[in-house]
Amino acid sequence: MTPRILVIKLGALGDFAQAFGPFAAIRAHHPGAEITLLTTPPFAPLARQAPWFDQVWDNGRPKGLAALWALGRGLRAAGFTRVYDLQTSDRSSRYRWLVGRSVEWSGIAAGASHPHANPRRDFMHTVERQREQLEMAGISHFPAPALDWLDADITRFALPERFALLIPGASPGRPAKRWPVAQFAALAAALDVPAVILGGPAEAALGAAITEATHSAHDLTGKTSFADIAALARRAAFCIGNDTGPTHLAAVAGCPTLALFGEDSDPALCAPRGPCVAVLRHQPLAALTLAEVRAALQELITQPATMA
Repeated sequence: MTPRILVIKLGALGDFAQAFGPFAAIRAHHPGAEITLLTTPPFAPLARQAPWFDQVWDNGRPKGLAALWALGRGLRAAGFTRVYDLQTSDRSSRYRWLVGRSVEWSGIAAGASHPHANPRRDFMHTVERQREQLEMAGISHFPAPALDWLDADITRFALPERFALLIPGASPGRPAKRWPVAQFAALAAALDVPAVILGGPAEAALGAAITEATHSAHDLTGKTSFADIAALARRAAFCIGNDTGPTHLAAVAGCPTLALFGEDSDPALCAPRGPCVAVLRHQPLAALTLAEVRAALQELITQPATMA
């Protein structure tokens, strides 16, 4: 009988990108299993491109009792033999009751068969925390995740051959995570390559402010999918961004990335990971100078910082 494995990862984008390694490790550990990912609608298209899952369910955050009941029925009927809860939230832990308490469970849910039993787990970087969780569940092989699938056709954007990515947004509820847009605009004007501005529809004003400062910039806020962001990152000279999902995705895709941190998040716990990443932290972030960013960028380009 084919083992059936459930992986839970609901979001957000930065966390999802940092789970690529665990996804690959789970697939390598269960090569003949049928693996289902339980996620949410924004991440389902990206997950369906990836080579790690046989099925992707996007109803991981049901709204209303009827939707919750439907998810519970589906989880029970699927006959999963093991669950890897990589979300490890109160919500995802409660899903243990929906799957069935006899099913093997890796996570922090009460009564889990393979608990992540480290009382200091909340003080670990996401990458190390998830790796240790999987090690406690018996996974010992952690291959580098294949990322050749992480691409898209970006010819419709008609970009020049060389460009840089700027990511001026962040969570709207955490303004301290944003380096001032005026500074991003000044940076764009000072670069020797055109800037491509990334962000969601809510960040259109940031893109407009930067393009107003330099007519060579290309404003793609609200115009890119997650796969587009990865494809742009693959081709960009470098990326500078706040601590936000697209910056993490650019780093994972291999783009030389300078991530800007302030007092509202700790890079020791959540810095982007990738083959060429540097972190510049200043408290408060708004006081970080353009000169400091340009110096850090120059160091990144000439002597890349590497984080496994």
